[in-house]
Amino acid sequence: MSTIRVARVLACSTAVVVGALAVQGVPASAASLDPGSPPGSNFNLSLWELQEPTGSPGSPDTISPSKLKGGFQDKYFYTDSGDGSMTFWDPENGVTTPNSNYSRSELREMTSSGGAASWSVPGTHKLNATVKVSEVPDHVCVGQIHLAEGSGSTKPVVELYYYQNGDIKMGVERGPDGGQDQHKVGNVPLGTQWSYTISLTGGNTLGLTVNGKNTTWPLPSSFKSYPMYFKAGDYDQTSGSSSSVGALVHFYSLSLSHS
Repeated sequence: MSTIRVARVLACSTAVVVGALAVQGVPASAASLDPGSPPGSNFNLSLWELQEPTGSPGSPDTISPSKLKGGFQDKYFYTDSGDGSMTFWDPENGVTTPNSNYSRSELREMTSSGGAASWSVPGTHKLNATVKVSEVPDHVCVGQIHLAEGSGSTKPVVELYYYQNGDIKMGVERGPDGGQDQHKVGNVPLGTQWSYTISLTGGNTLGLTVNGKNTTWPLPSSFKSYPMYFKAGDYDQTSGSSSSVGALVHFYSLSLSHS
């Protein structure tokens, strides 16, 4: 873990819980982010659960929405003391789930009652964020639509990747049995902010908007009966033995909507 990152974590560990709060559907602006407050005071995290790269093999730790709202932060999830961004750190040697070789510091969509979100395909579903990747060994996933637990598949529907060379690619799964095609949609230099919207609309169209440029793909018909949910954060796509090599991702806004 770099000296700069250690300093940021220490700087926020004694913070008073104050600051502007984003509401669902309305992202926090960079100007409203308070570097002295935990992420739960700058962002509305009432609809998110955090999975961390810690715990026991096959069983990573999770942090509930109530704890996130209450001011939780640690070295894997914290407020950057310089710009107030919600910051995710994911080392390549972190604890993984049984269905992945990669660890993550990542948010999982929840319902207002505290249960795991699981929505059907019809309607309009959107995940909006402004992010910056400042460290990444190769590439990192910063947003997903994923099939819900108990659906019969453990696959994502789409994964949004940022590569070390600045390439942004959308991974679109071919079906619940797996197989992914990646599509380059842009390039942003490492350490530069950019915005995205991942969407599923009309029951049949996957969309991605990056800095205002929109691209769409047809939703594979084999997915249409499956329940889904959003994920956002830092899902590093490398594994290894190092605790100091990994992905560092900053969020400056985050919101979701269903209609």
